[in-house]
Order: sequence, then structure tokens, then C-alpha cells
Amino acid sequence: MAITVSEIAHFTLEEYHRAIDAGLFCDRRVELIEGLIVEMPPEGTEHVYFEENLVDRLKRSLPGRAYIRESKPITLSNSEPEPDIVVARLPRSQYIEHHPFPEDISLLIEVSKATRNRDLSTKKQLYAAANIPEYWIVDIKNRKLIVFRSPESGDYQQSIALSVSETVSPLAFPDLAIAVSEIFAI
Repeated sequence: MAITVSEIAHFTLEEYHRAIDAGLFCDRRVELIEGLIVEMPPEGTEHVYFEENLVDRLKRSLPGRAYIRESKPITLSNSEPEPDIVVARLPRSQYIEHHPFPEDISLLIEVSKATRNRDLSTKKQLYAAANIPEYWIVDIKNRKLIVFRSPESGDYQQSIALSVSETVSPLAFPDLAIAVSEIFAI
């Protein structure tokens, strides 16, 4: 039996939060993407290692300038994805009442191997539609950093793939130069 799109139940943010509060997902890793509850794959060892490299670098470089949040939700219009790294505005205490909204976020980062296709399509479109100014994908398989900037009409207008011999500076922190080799350092 084929299921049509109109037969799929969509959830609002409020319904999703009530399900979380009721403990429906306590043993599962899920996120809300455009009203659908999506299972998140487990993180492999490379994923964790390279994510930690970048988080450590950002935390050392941006104390008192930004809140670095790991694998926690952000709230968009009808989605609550959990990017691997969020660079959000301070103070951190404002997030006791809500997850960061798009206007709080200067940079989102996904560390990508098993989720590469989703990160390059669904997540990229979702973040661009929310006008997140900058989105990076740490491409583990190809040892590249893919940088997306300038969201407009639901897509990023600029993209560049950087190799381990190059550096990048986040738009919000142009004085911070990060060598891509630092992300992939072993």
C-alpha cells in the first residue's frame, strides 16, 4: 500500500514539545523537520572527533563574544533541528526560556558523513529559508569544509568548498581565521 503525502501526520512545534514533555522520545534521537519527526543516525567516531576539534577552536577563540552550542535544538518556523554546532549570540541565559531563533544565530555547522546528502539538501534549504547568514558542512569523507553564505529566496547564493590547505573566517567574526586543517587535525 502506497502512502500519499496528505496521509502523513504533520506536527506543530507545540505538539512536538508536548510529545517530548510526555517522554515519547526519551530513548530516541529525533528532530522536527518541517513538521515531520525525523530519526537522527548515531554519530560515528570521526564525526565526534572532528566536531570536538572545531568546537574547541571556536570556544577558545570566541569567549565572551558568542555562545557555542553543541548538538542541541534551534527553533525555526515549524522545525526544530539539532545542528552539530551553533554559534549564537550571548547571553546564554536567554536560552533557558527558548532554543535559539534564527535571529540569534550567526553560524550553523553540520559535521557530515552519513548525513551528507540530507545536510546538502534538506538542512541547507531549511537554514537558508530561515535566513541563517552562514552554514558550514564539515565533509568528513572528502576532508573539505563547504561554506554557504547569503541566504535569499530559500537558498544560499554563495558556496565554496575549502580544502585542508585553506582558511576561513566566519562572517560574524572576520578577525577569526580558522585553518581547515585544524578541523581535520589528528
